[in-house]
Amino acid sequence: MVKVTIDGKDIEVPEGTKVLQAARLAGASIPTLCHHPLLTPYGGCRMCLVEVEGIRTLQPSCTLPVNQNMIVHTDTEKVRSARKFVLSLIFSERNHFCMYCQKSGGDCELQNCAYVQEMTHWPIAPNWKPFPVDASHPRFVVDHNRCILCRRCVRACGELVGNFTLAFEDRGANSLLIADLGIPLGESSCNSCGTCVQVCPTGAFIDRASAYMGHDDQLDCTPSICSGCSVGCGINVISRENHLLRIEGNWDAPVNQGVLCEVGRFQPLDENRERILTPLVRKNGELKAATWEDACSLIKEKLIPLKNDAGDGVAALASTRLPAEALYLFKQLFVGHLGSSLATGIEEGMPTASPASLAVQISGPFETHLDGLKSADCTFLIGADLTTGHQVAGFFIKRNLPKGASLIVVDPGPNGFDQHASLSLKPVKGTDCDLVTGITAAILKSKAMKEVQPAGSTIIGDLELAAKTTGISTRLLQAAADLLAAAQNPVIVYGKGITAQKSTDVLKALVKLRDLLDLSNGNHTGLIGVKGEANSLAASQYGLNLPFELNSQRAVFLALGDDYVNQRLIKRLAGVSFLAVQASYRSPVTDLADVVLPVETWNEQEGHFVNLEGRLQKANRAIEPPEGVISNLQALQLICDALGFQPDRDWKEPLFRQPAAVELFEN
Repeated sequence: MVKVTIDGKDIEVPEGTKVLQAARLAGASIPTLCHHPLLTPYGGCRMCLVEVEGIRTLQPSCTLPVNQNMIVHTDTEKVRSARKFVLSLIFSERNHFCMYCQKSGGDCELQNCAYVQEMTHWPIAPNWKPFPVDASHPRFVVDHNRCILCRRCVRACGELVGNFTLAFEDRGANSLLIADLGIPLGESSCNSCGTCVQVCPTGAFIDRASAYMGHDDQLDCTPSICSGCSVGCGINVISRENHLLRIEGNWDAPVNQGVLCEVGRFQPLDENRERILTPLVRKNGELKAATWEDACSLIKEKLIPLKNDAGDGVAALASTRLPAEALYLFKQLFVGHLGSSLATGIEEGMPTASPASLAVQISGPFETHLDGLKSADCTFLIGADLTTGHQVAGFFIKRNLPKGASLIVVDPGPNGFDQHASLSLKPVKGTDCDLVTGITAAILKSKAMKEVQPAGSTIIGDLELAAKTTGISTRLLQAAADLLAAAQNPVIVYGKGITAQKSTDVLKALVKLRDLLDLSNGNHTGLIGVKGEANSLAASQYGLNLPFELNSQRAVFLALGDDYVNQRLIKRLAGVSFLAVQASYRSPVTDLADVVLPVETWNEQEGHFVNLEGRLQKANRAIEPPEGVISNLQALQLICDALGFQPDRDWKEPLFRQPAAVELFEN
């Protein structure tokens, strides 16, 4: 620990702590513009200047580490004068017309700094040079007139997202933010994650959806969980008068630390499907508005005769976007009470069934947490394209590459990560197990491994046979083996390309490779499976991971929520004698239904979700649902009441009851 005195207050902080953090711990208020707690300190804006005894010039507190017995003054006349001068220069560089800016009035960090420094005018007049406005991007606009050259957006794009789309060209006051090599942002490599918009301290980035819709102190902010995929990112849902305005990343969320992808930040704002606002019952071939009592009575009338009829009974299907509470009640109702032999999730266990099977076979978890991916120096990505799904996990990989990390991509077809890969292997489809065992054999044959492997151990797999089967040369397989063996913190990531094979053989091979790498580098190698939808893992833990193959079932109940349906499911449900659907939006499936129950959307409901690393998190209601619309849990409970069934309320204990692919834990 280091002793330091700040504005006359003595404190102790860990060695290496920056003066800015130490000052805030001491209760001192130091203004900043370019600083962000999740970005590498930059020291570009010079707003955080402080006076340090023994040092002649003022120092930027965000980059200056504390020293033993350092004495710091944060609010002297010299410091205040310097800050006003810095602000004067910043205002003079661009055209900051606050009365026209959506951030003006409390949300702009530049304007707030000026007010704190008691500035009432521009001491240095701007040069009135007009700067361009880039409106080519569908999600946001860049107004260069409001840019203060803090480079937060550039650093966030690289350090947090790993996309490196943004940069600056020219120098000094002529510096201009550019995308790629100076092309319009809407035509660039931007992945529309929107991190740049959230970190911008001024109105230079204009969010198309929420600009001029109100200041932060006029808005409601509800912390919740993104339901876009199984990464389970923490979000803040920003609303006003029960209207969704925008979604921001929660900087304090342990999973994503504020980073979001387009699916989590922007796509929910695009929703234009027709809401279902009242129960519907089919009469004379047409769906007609009905009461909840009439709808539940009809469901009871159709389902009671099918109770415990394993062959011709009821089949049930639930979206894996539903909260754990609703999924467990769904399981109790249709399996426990009605005796259905076909109750499953809408993903049919594709991303979870084989990992769950292996976890049962070995009596415990074999996967690790996402934190390992954030510090991985070699990633082995097999059967997953993280540019089309689970993108935030992909960001963790990409941002390590400039630090010297290597990436091996295994995918028979094109993969968005091919362009970033150190090695891109394209094996014959269905030969993943041979490829993994071949790489394992290559690692085992190395001199270093022969020195550490247990006596009497045998080589697993054959390198030459793997090359022949997979179509990948022994040279490339050996190169992949060398990269993995040389890594200190390797991580293996697999996806649906592996789990869709419905066999545990490849997973067992990956576990053996993981164990071998642990032996090779003496560290803990990560093994991560990217699941499917937001609650895929919870659905799997409740046993809702069976194939949905209708035989002679006479009724189907679909708990769809706000999920989408594909053409394959629509075709399978077209000939069902009786179909009941609880859904948020009208779709071809609800048009086929005999009963439709209106339920809440993702931002209207609350409940618990288990992300891909086994973290149990709670989503909170941010928007009040329309009158007459209830939650998925309440809809299922009304059916239970109609059937005279009293379910178990303890959804958590069954969730943890059986072994999972990854150890479950509460956030």
